[in-house]
Parts: sequence; structure tokens; C-alpha cells
Amino acid sequence: MNTESRDAADGGIDAGEVDRLICQGLAPVELAAARHARLRARLLQRASESASRLAGLLTVRSSDGTWKTVKAGIRAKILHRGRQGSSVLIEFAPGASLPVHRHQQLEEGIILRGGLQLGELDLFPGDYHVSPAGSRHGRIASRQGGLAFLRGTSLGQTSAVVGELLGALVPGRGPAIRTISASEEGWQAIAAGVESKFLYQDGDLISRFVRLAPGGVLPAHRHSADEECLMLSGDAFLGDLLLTPGDYHLAPAGSAHGDVSSDAGALFFVRGQAEFLPLVAP
Repeated sequence: MNTESRDAADGGIDAGEVDRLICQGLAPVELAAARHARLRARLLQRASESASRLAGLLTVRSSDGTWKTVKAGIRAKILHRGRQGSSVLIEFAPGASLPVHRHQQLEEGIILRGGLQLGELDLFPGDYHVSPAGSRHGRIASRQGGLAFLRGTSLGQTSAVVGELLGALVPGRGPAIRTISASEEGWQAIAAGVESKFLYQDGDLISRFVRLAPGGVLPAHRHSADEECLMLSGDAFLGDLLLTPGDYHLAPAGSAHGDVSSDAGALFFVRGQAEFLPLVAP
């Protein structure tokens, strides 16, 4: 079979000519010294402004951090240590389990991969689970192996872990735990191409899923309280900061975010103030 480029008269495309035109378009363009200096100055200024806007914000990429063994078959990676527990990723090997314990503070969890079993309760990817302070958890296991995000956990704080294990000896289940399954129920529009799904309210703080359709934009806003975010799927820009699946982000109280937007769509978990406060220029 003849694999050579066909002549344009036969309705084909001359691949060699296309390659030549592409290479010609990629050829470097000589700039006058003065113009080169102006462009360089503008780029450096924009980079400086971006660094200033991102100062104080914490971003942990999915490939960052160190995994540490919790016990045989279970490892965890700490993303952030807060005043009300740590935010971590925890991974279970098939058949691994954690013992009975009682929570000292509110703990939230999202199944990211595989599955977990809490007694007779099966949790699957996308499921959200919350355990109020004082609640008692039975044995947590994983038949198939799994990965979860936990916020408010005692992991990484030895004294708190011991306290939770000893607390399990106290009779009674304590406050009720709650699970919200991954479904299309409960979504509400909050901006053009942006939807929110309420998960839990703890005082002035709310936990929710936020979903951006392709092209959706959540307007720039400021934070009156710390805001935690975990990108679950897709990708989104927070101003000029790009978050991809598995990335964790913390915006402290007093900070601000530029427009949150996504070209292809995104889904992320957010815990922060009840309302996205409009960013008002000083």
C-alpha cells in the first residue's frame, strides 16, 4: 500500500507541506531589545503579583507529602494539622482494619477509592460520613482495600489516638453518626454553572460538595474562616492557581480567592464559611 502523502488535487493532504508550515509557525521570532525588555518586565510583574496573592495559602499536591504506617496494612499521609484535628489521606490494604474508638472531635470522611465497612454499613467512592465528637465507631475494615480523606482525625497525634481508644471503653454510642451517599440528590445552583450539595453544619462552618460545569464560574470571594478544599475530580482554577484531582488546599481566615473556574468541569469538597462572601475591592 502506498503510504506517501496524496496530491491535493486528489482530495488528499500533503503531510509534508503541513509539517513545513507548522515548523515555520514555531520558528523563533526575533524581538527588538527594548520590546524584549518590556515583555520580560511584564511577565516578572505578573509572576510577582501571583506570588503575592498566593502567599499564606497552603496547597498540597497529590504527589506531595510522606506516607507513614499507622498499623499493618494501613498507611496515612498528613495534609494539614489543625486545631480541631488533622486532615489526612488514609489507605487500607485488603483485609486491614482499625479498632473500635470514640471521637474526641468532629471527624468527616469521604471515600475516594475502593470501599470501607463500618460494621454493617458499606461505604463506596463518593460517600460522605461524619462522626460528631463523643460518637463511638465500631471496627472499620476494608474487604477490597480503599482510600479515604479524613478531616478532623486524631491520626498524627499520639495522645489523641490513645484517648480515642480508651474512650471506646465507655459504654454507649454517643451522638448519632451520619452518612450521605454519592447521588444526584440535594444539589442546588449557587452561581452560573456552579452547584452545591450540603453535607454538614458545625457552628458557623459548613461542609459541602461544590460542582462546576464546564465553563462554570464561582465569583471571587473572601474568607471569614479557614476554608479547606480537596479536589475530587476534574480540575479548576482558583484565581491563577490550578488544582487537579487529589490536590488539597487551605485558605486561612482573612485570605481571598479569585474567580473559581473550570474549562472541563470539576467536583471538590469544601469546608468553610456558610456563604461565599463577595470579594470587595478595598
